[in-house]
Amino acid sequence: MDAITSLTLARALDGLHQRQIATAYNIANAGTPSFRALTVRFEERLRAAAQQGPAALARVTAQTVQGPTRSSERLDLEVATASETALRYSALVEIAGRRMAIDRAVVSGGR
Repeated sequence: MDAITSLTLARALDGLHQRQIATAYNIANAGTPSFRALTVRFEERLRAAAQQGPAALARVTAQTVQGPTRSSERLDLEVATASETALRYSALVEIAGRRMAIDRAVVSGGR
């Protein structure tokens, strides 16, 4: 796996992991008065860094932002975010596994 691919996968997995933590926090605190939900952003920064190369990718981190105070949080939207994040994470892990299997086959001469 080349450096850009592996760094992109690693940073995407890191960002999705942080989003899952923030979403769990939001779900746990959805009924708390004056609660401010967290959001995690990293996709745009990751996309831009991937075009600049491995050094830029190595510096990418997910940004956690606290939203405005709301009278009530939409629990259904948080659960949907958790599901989407889990699916995206699983897909990236599957891609990484397949990529490593291909590399392993090349190294072992197809055996």
